[in-house]
Parts: sequence; structure tokens; C-alpha cells
Amino acid sequence: MAKGYWINMFHKVNDPAKVEAYRTLAGPAMQAAGAKFLVRGMPSKTYELGKAERVVVIEFESVEKAIATHDSPGYQAALKALGDGADRDLRIVEGL
Repeated sequence: MAKGYWINMFHKVNDPAKVEAYRTLAGPAMQAAGAKFLVRGMPSKTYELGKAERVVVIEFESVEKAIATHDSPGYQAALKALGDGADRDLRIVEGL
């Protein structure tokens, strides 16, 4: 089975305190799902239409596990805490 990857782009942080509240709740939900953080930070260099925005890439055992984690009560509580604290773009993709 192919791994699932959660790719999250933070376009803008509106409220750092809300982002921190989100991280506090999202971390345990991710750990419970066996998530492995592969990338977390700003790009070292961007090309073409790349934007210098915070990027997070998280590996899951499958796409289904990534989706289930997103839809879990623990992660939904994290999203509620985040609210309008950041403008983000989240994608879940299947690995090769």
C-alpha cells in the first residue's frame, strides 16, 4: 500500500497564539495516527511560481489514514482552535 502525504502550506499567519493552540492539539492527534513529520519550515529557495511560505509535509501509512486523521475528533478540535489564525492550503496525496 502506498503511503499518504499531508502537505500543508501556510500562506499567512493571522494570529500566532491561535496557531500555537492548533499545534498543541494537532500534535497528539497526529502522533496517535503514527504520523511522521518530514518537513516543517520555510523553503530554503523557491523557483518558478514558488512562494516563501511555511511548508509542512507529514507522512502517513496510507492516504486513508491521513484522511481519517484529518477527520478525527482530535484534529477537528485543533482546527476549531486555529479558526482564522492562519490562511492555509492542505493537500493529501498518495506516494509513489
